[in-house]
Amino acid sequence: MDLHQLKYFQTLANKRNFTKAADDLALSQSALSRSIARMEEELGIPLFERKSRGVVLNRYGEVFLRHVDIALKELLDAQKEIHNMIDPSHGTILIAFIQPLGSSFVPDLISAFQKQAPGIKFQLNQDTTKRILSQLESTTIDIGFCTQQEPMETLSSIPIMKQELFLIVHKDHRLATKEQVDLCEVANDPFVLYKPETALHDIVVDFCRDAGFHPKISFEAFEERTIAGLVGAKYGVALIPFIPGLDMQKISIIRVRIPHCLTVIQMVWRTNSYMSPAATHFKAYVENTILTP
Repeated sequence: MDLHQLKYFQTLANKRNFTKAADDLALSQSALSRSIARMEEELGIPLFERKSRGVVLNRYGEVFLRHVDIALKELLDAQKEIHNMIDPSHGTILIAFIQPLGSSFVPDLISAFQKQAPGIKFQLNQDTTKRILSQLESTTIDIGFCTQQEPMETLSSIPIMKQELFLIVHKDHRLATKEQVDLCEVANDPFVLYKPETALHDIVVDFCRDAGFHPKISFEAFEERTIAGLVGAKYGVALIPFIPGLDMQKISIIRVRIPHCLTVIQMVWRTNSYMSPAATHFKAYVENTILTP
């Protein structure tokens, strides 16, 4: 039993006449009759009562029609949904990004893009770099924005921006009034660090090593506001990117002179894998607007 047979059955059930149904389906009456006969044989029951002027459904046919109507509608809805997904002007793009990009970069980027493509929708997910790369490999998302990682054969990436990390200290800290410091000046301070699952954990540790020390970890957290809150509670110092809306009442932000604490943010996508027209459009937009001087 195939999709065409189901459509033939539905049409005959509605028209109640082989001639009219065959005309609607652009079939010969004999071809339609053979198709219905094969269906009835496969089911092991008749579906129609033959009358002098046509056919009517019997009780088996009425039950079957109810399910056929549902099945064909579901298939039609699926076709429409898939069409909308791949329609370059009305598709849906699945994006994941690291937390620092959620306050302004990603919202501003999407807002600007949707002015050119108002019919395209986004499903957004905020996560760690490690999980974003995993989601890309499993095709859970289309595009990711995360910190730079070692090259992967299955993924392609381009750098889209550099993000500076700043030293944050409590307002009462000895360095709180400084505009710039060398990172080695906090070598003996406890550090509030990112969780090991995050890429920024390793980046901050590497910056500390470049400054000649290994950070003494007091607490670990996933995101900047929690880290800033812990610094504000005098649990240590931290290196974080500046994010708008950060509570500055209890902390001071200081630029690090040596080493220059810059990290690269990249756009990542699957290599040699299908990308919907909508996602391709967005990727090209990012490349053309952010990467073009």
